[in-house]
Amino acid sequence: MSMSTILQHCLTGISLGGAYALIAIGYTLVYGILRLINFAHGEIFMMAGYFMIFSLASFPWPIAIVITVVVTTLMGVIIERVAYKPLREAPRMSIMISAIGVSFLLQNLSTYLFTAIPRGYPEIPFLKRIFRVGDVSASFVTILTPVLTIVLVMVLMGLINRTKTGMAMRAVSKDFETAKLMGININRIISVTFAIGSFLAAVGSILYFTDRMSVTPFSGTLPGLKCFVAAVFGGIGNIPGAVVGGFFIGIVETLLVALGYSTFSDAFTFLLLIVMLLVRPTGLFGEKTVEKV
Repeated sequence: MSMSTILQHCLTGISLGGAYALIAIGYTLVYGILRLINFAHGEIFMMAGYFMIFSLASFPWPIAIVITVVVTTLMGVIIERVAYKPLREAPRMSIMISAIGVSFLLQNLSTYLFTAIPRGYPEIPFLKRIFRVGDVSASFVTILTPVLTIVLVMVLMGLINRTKTGMAMRAVSKDFETAKLMGININRIISVTFAIGSFLAAVGSILYFTDRMSVTPFSGTLPGLKCFVAAVFGGIGNIPGAVVGGFFIGIVETLLVALGYSTFSDAFTFLLLIVMLLVRPTGLFGEKTVEKV
């Protein structure tokens, strides 16, 4: 395999990893605040794909992108209010079953509304522009994805570390009950968390589907599970960990396909999950939790 081919595949892997990282952050944020694995997150990502298809049919691409991001963000907040908020005092298992229920609801609703036939993802001209350096060529979306991912993560880390809302999010993640006693509006913080996660899923969806060109009601299932593994690999609840996990899975998956092992590219992700849970259950950057008596 020539050096230019290796570089080509690495670029593709980094781009895919950037999209995975954005979605993985949604899992890790919600888990950090609520100790909940939001299994519906992959379906929110999938619905963002459909929102873009229908928005771009009626509006120019800049407006369609804004509509997609806003509607997806609102959808995430509404799902939290309707499906998770009433179960806040219920056992952890109840809220997890509710998340699985929302996931299946969105899958079946989209199958009913849009049918299971793959719908072509609209082409956003500036994202598909091709750049060439020697024998290596890449579309603008391939270059933009990792850069935009890193910029959004830096903005998010700034928000969490330097704003009152971020301070409240950290307080809620450390101790839910104490944060409530300190006067923090728990409902607002949880809504903000879901809004951020859904916003990043919408951005990740645009970057991901631009390269993959079609959307089905099940398009969010496998990427959603892979991003969950990325979050666990990096240390669920840890944002930089989710980003590292996303990039790692994206790059390895692409290299496996390039080497002719495409059959095992999905299996690798879940093998990684098993190995990680056996060797280091808290993930690469996760902290060991101490049970208080």
